[in-house]
Amino acid sequence: MTEKNETLLETILKTIPPLHREGWKFIAIFAVVTLVLFQLSDMLGWIGTVATSWCAYFFRDPVRVTPEREGLVISPADGLVSMITQAAPPIELEMGDTPLTRISIFLNVFNVHVNRVPAAGTITKLHYVAGKFLNASLDKASEDNERQLVKMKTTQGKEIAFVQIAGLIARRILCHINENQSVKAGERFGLIRFGSRMDVYLPQGAIPQVIVGQIAVGGETILADLDSKEPARTGHAA
Repeated sequence: MTEKNETLLETILKTIPPLHREGWKFIAIFAVVTLVLFQLSDMLGWIGTVATSWCAYFFRDPVRVTPEREGLVISPADGLVSMITQAAPPIELEMGDTPLTRISIFLNVFNVHVNRVPAAGTITKLHYVAGKFLNASLDKASEDNERQLVKMKTTQGKEIAFVQIAGLIARRILCHINENQSVKAGERFGLIRFGSRMDVYLPQGAIPQVIVGQIAVGGETILADLDSKEPARTGHAA
């Protein structure tokens, strides 16, 4: 292989993100089914090939560059900022009933579904809630759907909460952190299959630095700066 071809191959490989370990078994299942479909029909086989490619794409786990500074709350997921509202935090987390700013991020089946910790600190409480599988874009999904609740205390001593919420076709929430565990902002902690939502509850008085309709990038987009008095942002589609 010539040096030029090697350089081209390296460039192509760099564009392919790594895959989350949870994805390999699903990719293998899709691939085996595809081989069977090819035995029945070329058309069915190519449909299986597309489905296998999508499965690999779904479980991609790209490297992210996370901003590092105390006070920053980073998006825990890729997706659309679908709601910013005032809502009481989940009662199971024992954070009181005072409404807090809740930022909801909706993940469709084409978004990266690896979830990341939004701030540096310590996990103080975990609570799993069994529930329904309504469309995750609906407001009532925060109370009705299957979800994993997480409360943490940041390195500055402020409490925030984040919630993994199963969606219409999601049937599995994975959470790989434990109570009393120290975590870093942007650290991978879980995964939701296959279409879902993440809610983030900011401390009282915190001002969001994203707007509804914005596309958030997990591990990179700053949702809020707890040390800033900057007013809430406005924007428009362009």
